[in-house]
Amino acid sequence: MSKKVTVRDIMKKKGSEKIAAITAYDYTTTKIVDQAGVDIILVGDSVGMVVHGLPSTLPVSMDMMLLHVESAARAKPRALLVGDMPFLSYEASVEDAVYNAGLMLKKGAEAVKIEGGAEMADVIKAMVRAGIPVMGHIGLTPQRYLVLGGYRRRGVKASEVERIVEDAREIEKAGVFAIVIEFTAADVAAEITKQVSVPTICIGSGWMCDGQILVLHDVLGLSESTPPFAKKYADLRGAILSAVSEYVREVKAGLFPGREHSFFSEAYNRGGE
Repeated sequence: MSKKVTVRDIMKKKGSEKIAAITAYDYTTTKIVDQAGVDIILVGDSVGMVVHGLPSTLPVSMDMMLLHVESAARAKPRALLVGDMPFLSYEASVEDAVYNAGLMLKKGAEAVKIEGGAEMADVIKAMVRAGIPVMGHIGLTPQRYLVLGGYRRRGVKASEVERIVEDAREIEKAGVFAIVIEFTAADVAAEITKQVSVPTICIGSGWMCDGQILVLHDVLGLSESTPPFAKKYADLRGAILSAVSEYVREVKAGLFPGREHSFFSEAYNRGGE
């Protein structure tokens, strides 16, 4: 059996081995992606959009995230299992943040991820003090898309670049073990990767980071629309449509179930006696 991946193992990969991370939201998909050899499995708040059909991640609740974390944890993955802290579970107060992050660990997460930069430093410090490993998330922070003016590219203007780099430094000092950089200019992400001592894991921020993460549904071709920075490695949407359409056809034509899918009672086999 492969060695369990820990936070310490992830940190050691900085500059030596690329980190492969992906999202998963339940027992079955967690088992599968873990067998594929990923290093980190994020039970992301993206579950609200790709599983529950919500328009954004903002309506995702703590109860919803705890349910999905618990389901994923039952798969007992070798990969590091990270729970995504949903909107308003950590912003209101440090006390709420530590308490809610603790609930994530009680359900089986081995670390949590929070969005935000320097303004989240106190929250990160408090979580780490409480024994909760924290993954940071800067650049495009989807929970703040209303303030940002939409899901737009970050790190284009010089003033924005300075802020993002400073955010990375501050959350590193606060104690994060890794930093997700989303939809940010590749050269900016590369500079952050050089400046911080913890691994950077990019999504839509170029190839010069210490690792990459994508949403599982984008990778599998299940999403109705794929972000410009994602790569579709399969077309499961088409495969599922084809399989279910064939099932419907066979049922209506009386082809399924056949004798091979059925069993008979002993009475029937004795001729009905």
